[in-house]
Amino acid sequence: MSETPRQLRADCSRCFALCCVAPAFAASADFALDKPAGRPCAHLAGDFRCGIHGQLRDRGFAGCTVFDCFGAGQQVSQVTYGGRSWRDQPRSAAQMFDTFAVQRHLHELLWYLTEAVALGPTEPLRGQLRRAVAETLRHTDASPAELLALDVDAHRATVNVLLSRASELLRGRGGADRRGAQLVGVDLRRVRLVGANLRGAVLVGADLRGVDLTRADVTGADLRGADLRGADLRRTLFLHRSQLDAARGDLRTRLPASLSRPAHWSALPLTPTRRATR
Repeated sequence: MSETPRQLRADCSRCFALCCVAPAFAASADFALDKPAGRPCAHLAGDFRCGIHGQLRDRGFAGCTVFDCFGAGQQVSQVTYGGRSWRDQPRSAAQMFDTFAVQRHLHELLWYLTEAVALGPTEPLRGQLRRAVAETLRHTDASPAELLALDVDAHRATVNVLLSRASELLRGRGGADRRGAQLVGVDLRRVRLVGANLRGAVLVGADLRGVDLTRADVTGADLRGADLRGADLRRTLFLHRSQLDAARGDLRTRLPASLSRPAHWSALPLTPTRRATR
């Protein structure tokens, strides 16, 4: 990941466990229990730490291990609310949780915008991206009332136009258009995906062993359980750490220098794969 104007990855030590309280959980393969929005998780301790943090996958909370607020949690906790928690000010709790949802959208956009700038699209698009970064940063520093009044969907739509244009320039011509494709469990080992548009594609459980994903745009792609053993991700566009955490891989999966190999990958067996045709 490129250098960012502020930390755009969660720092739980500076957050009031907003992701453990604000959103709702539905019992599923990702969460072991139901939890309504605004109610603390049963495993949340008094010091805002998770009581089973080291056992989340084993205890059925894989969804927690792949969640990243892009730094919105510490921004809301330490800046928007000046270090005052929802426990300190229970009357402000609902507002804080709603503000967190807006901030997460903004911080996610910041991550993609900053990444796009670093990937080096030509002018004038680079200048437009930088101006979008500055505008989004201004929004993140707003008051709770201003944040809740912001039309974040409209802002996202404007930013996504820029990000899509950047993607087109960076991917080049000839790549497959699989934007938003439903590819659950599909064997893609023989499919050429160099320069492919995979924005928003659902690749849950897809077989991507040995596949070359050079210049493929995976913005918002759902890689839960996707098999990336032996895949080449060194130049994949907009690849986020949480996507790797949700997927499967092995020691032969080639990653960008800025991303580390998830710890749970190491236990997976190393098996031969067939590389996709370039």
